[in-house]
Amino acid sequence: MDVLEIIKPENQVFCKTKLMTDATLSYCPGCGHGTVHNLTIEVIDEMAIAEDTIGVAPVGCSVLAYDFMNIDMTQAAHGRAPAIATAISRLWPNKYVFTYQGDGDLAAIGTAETLHACNRGENIVVIFVNNGIYGMTGGQMAPTTLCGMRTSTSPYGREIENMGSPLKITELVANLPGVFYATRQSVHTHKHARKAKKAIRKAFENTRLNKGVSFVEIVSNCNSGWKMTPLESNQWMVDNMFPIFPLGDIKVDAKLKKS
Repeated sequence: MDVLEIIKPENQVFCKTKLMTDATLSYCPGCGHGTVHNLTIEVIDEMAIAEDTIGVAPVGCSVLAYDFMNIDMTQAAHGRAPAIATAISRLWPNKYVFTYQGDGDLAAIGTAETLHACNRGENIVVIFVNNGIYGMTGGQMAPTTLCGMRTSTSPYGREIENMGSPLKITELVANLPGVFYATRQSVHTHKHARKAKKAIRKAFENTRLNKGVSFVEIVSNCNSGWKMTPLESNQWMVDNMFPIFPLGDIKVDAKLKKS
């Protein structure tokens, strides 16, 4: 007998949404991707929009998102998710269309697609997981890699003189008129996960109102790429990532917030 069958409704405080499949997550233990997946699909379930939602997952750690999300999903070439999402949204303007991207995908090879989709104000949701490294392909330096941070392609640490500064892509797109909502959240604690879920829900609600791009960045860890335990990586993220990528809303209802 399924354990849920013997739990009385009045005692049940949580039930996994049926929109998350039973497939084993391919992410490293301790990675934030699984939590972001679950929050996203919970929002879709709670809004009762599963039949009208289409997700786009490009190359990166999220490439197998369609294995875990029981909704319509399509893949995109590396960095091209905003372009594919644009086509889907324009063909089916009544659909809820979202991309799910990492920093190497969205802020490196896909910079042009990201900026132009945001500038045009396409009616899509962009969920951007920023862990400061190429997690899938070998731990190379990404545009969001911190100064001094060691990666497989910056073994002595990122140097501003030769490699530039970390790219604050969410602040960058927030200045574009087509972006209605831009926020940066995290999922490393229950409190932060709840805030992230509210942000994701707001983004999808904006789509229903045809408000343009809603851009949700999630600062996450990469304990594998950072060569740390999950606990160590979360603390390192708080101590090092958050000062550079501070959490909170950046643009709400098409109005930039004062820093």
